[in-house]
Amino acid sequence: MTELRRIAVYCGARDGSDPAYRNAAEVMGRVLARRGIGLVYGGGALGMMGAISDAVLDAGGEVIGVIPAFMDGRETIHQGLTQLRISRSMHDRKATMLDLADGVIALPGGIGTLDELIEAMTWAQLGLHQIPCGLLDVNGFWQPFIDVLEHCIATGFLDAARRGAFVRAADPDRLIDALVEAPPPPREPPVRT
Repeated sequence: MTELRRIAVYCGARDGSDPAYRNAAEVMGRVLARRGIGLVYGGGALGMMGAISDAVLDAGGEVIGVIPAFMDGRETIHQGLTQLRISRSMHDRKATMLDLADGVIALPGGIGTLDELIEAMTWAQLGLHQIPCGLLDVNGFWQPFIDVLEHCIATGFLDAARRGAFVRAADPDRLIDALVEAPPPPREPPVRT
């Protein structure tokens, strides 16, 4: 079992086209606060990032934002966080977020969300961390991503054990329960030539 004191949440700086996405971020924020789990996220005030951080804060929870210095002025930084950490680069931001977290959850988002999620999954595959990863699957948002991973497995570019690299649920409470129960992420076997 994994003790979840803080969860790194990757999500969009936009709301997306379906109001269910923003609603899911708000519900996830309230669930984190109710369960006493702190939020570690990208530090933004808009879109899904703003929705989840505001929900955690409104419910009395802890929110740590991590944003690279060069993003100041490019992205609206949330001004009411429990703590704001300024990183040197995007790479440092992702490393800091993982260092602060006991689990990872990806909500719907764009290329930045995918980048963060895939890097966290890659680091787990390489044995650089043992943090469980989860997908909040709002209205089947993550199914195309799952399909790509299945294609990589079918074509021999990804070990079938990677199916166990993350958990997926549509309900925030169930997703957190699954993260707590998740075994450590599988490591990729060495490549032999």
